Formats: sequence, structure tokens, C-alpha cells
Amino acid sequence: MRIYTKIAFFSTKKYDIEFFNYANKKYNFDIKYFESKLNEKTAILAKDYDVVCAFVNDNLNENGIKLIALRSAGFNHVDISAAKKYNIKVVHVPKYSPYAVAKHTIALILSLNRKIHKSYLRIRENNFSLDGLLGFDLHGKIVGIIGTGKIGRITANILKGFGMKILGYDKFLNDKFIGEYVDLNTLFKKSDIISLHCPLNKDTYHIINKNTINLMKKGVMIINTSRGGLIDTKAVIDGLKSKKIGYLGLDVYEEEENIFFEDLSEEIIDDETFLRLTTFPNVLITGHQGFFTQEALTNIAETTLENINNFKNGTLNQNIVV
Repeated sequence: MRIYTKIAFFSTKKYDIEFFNYANKKYNFDIKYFESKLNEKTAILAKDYDVVCAFVNDNLNENGIKLIALRSAGFNHVDISAAKKYNIKVVHVPKYSPYAVAKHTIALILSLNRKIHKSYLRIRENNFSLDGLLGFDLHGKIVGIIGTGKIGRITANILKGFGMKILGYDKFLNDKFIGEYVDLNTLFKKSDIISLHCPLNKDTYHIINKNTINLMKKGVMIINTSRGGLIDTKAVIDGLKSKKIGYLGLDVYEEEENIFFEDLSEEIIDDETFLRLTTFPNVLITGHQGFFTQEALTNIAETTLENINNFKNGTLNQNIVV
């Protein structure tokens, strides 16, 4: 039987090549890097390869390979039923950057609150006015953490240090969570800040929607560094227009597939919903960079190649999805 070492690597960026080539010195796999995303049009590129290495915005509903090695924690972009049907194994990197994502969450909260992004632009134009830059003290405020896995718990620990009261919601309670578990409606009603740290599935899809927004405090801050589909973007836009939502920080977007990770500075973006979001002065969007630290990229590369090596050797892999 052929050894599974031929890897088709999709959605390649320069930093991917750098970190994966370094990690691959240990394994010497045959990696072919493709800049294109994996979809029905580019799937032909994976012909004659045993392993496909994919990222968050690749579309994985193709067959003909033996292993899909995700270099991400989420796997909502994988057609799980098709993988089972064609006996394709799927592995992921479940804990590559909990500290990186948690701290990016904090960065969004602080930047939105204290208007750091606005102040930076003003100073560059010699405008030292403080009008419109008023923030609020996090001490004594209530933050609701939806999803108390590793990232949610680290975020809670940091915000506890600011003197905030921590509420949490998760189907699976964790005794390491330092906050108070409450039901979802209570969290929506009491929280001054709501931060999303849960996976995207049928239960969490559009967990932020018209009905749940109506439960929230006027002027609530919503932060999403998890998955774009957790938020009904049009409902959030209505909430921003009515001033029910006072602040919105996003590192992910529901329709980000054709926008994020690319330089579109010379292009016209035809996503009217995304463009509408960018017009609000109290919205701060980053391009899915929460994971983007040296430590995280090193961990992603090492864990992904270790997953592939374990599959090649037939050893039990704790990171198996399918």
C-alpha cells in the first residue's frame, strides 16, 4: 500500500509555506502548495494526492482522497456525511491558538470601548480633540461568555482581572470556568458585553438574531472571534441602526469566504451587507486574524503534520473528526 505522504495544500499564503516547510523538516512529506481555495472547480488539483490540507474557507465536499487534514479548529466547512460515505478521514487542530484568539478578543473590546482605532487616525492628522472618544470603565460591568471551552475560559480569566462580573453559557459545564453559569436568556438580558466562543453547528447558527438582540441591554457590546455564522448580520445591522447594539467587534463574518485573507484594495466588493457594516462608526472589523501569532502558526504546522504522520502510521489520533 502506498504511503500517504503526497499532500495538496490549498489556500496557501507566504506564511503558510514558511511555517510548514520548517515543521516538515521532521517528516519530509511531499507538499504541493496551491494558492487557490479548494472548491468544486479546483478539486481536480488534488488528483493523485493522498492528503488534502485545507483552511477555514475551503469547501470540502469532494472525494477521491484518503485524508483531509484541516489546519483549523472548526470543521463546519466539511461535508461530514460525504467524508463518511467515501471513507475519508478528517483531522483538525483543536487547540492551536486559544491565547491568541482570547487576547484578540480583549483587543477588540478595548479598542471599541476607548476608540483606539479612531484616536490613531485623528493623531495622524494632528487632530487631538477628545470629542467622540468617550469610553466606559470595564470594572463592575457584566460580560457574558457564550462557549466556555479553552478560549472562552481564557477570555473570562483576563476580563476577571479587569474587575468584571463573568456570566457563562455552555451545554457542557466546565469546573475550570471562573464565572457563573446561567441560561442563555439571562446572559442576554444581564450582559453589558457578549463574547462568542462557541463552534458553529445547527444549535448555534445565528445564535445572535432579532429575538435574542431584543433581550439585550440597550448599548450592548457584541464581540465575535469564533465563527461568522453565529451572527445574523442583517439583524445586527438593524440593532446598530436602532442603537440597541452600541458596539460591534468582528474578526469573522458569515460570508467572509470571498473577502478575508485577500488583498482587495484595488477591487470593488459587491457584498452590500458587509459594506453596510463598515459604514457604522461603532463597528470594528478585523480580517480573521485572531489566530495569527508566531506561536499559533508554529502549533498549526506541527500539529497538522503530526496528524498526517499518525494517520500514515495507523496510530490512534486524538484529533480525528471523522
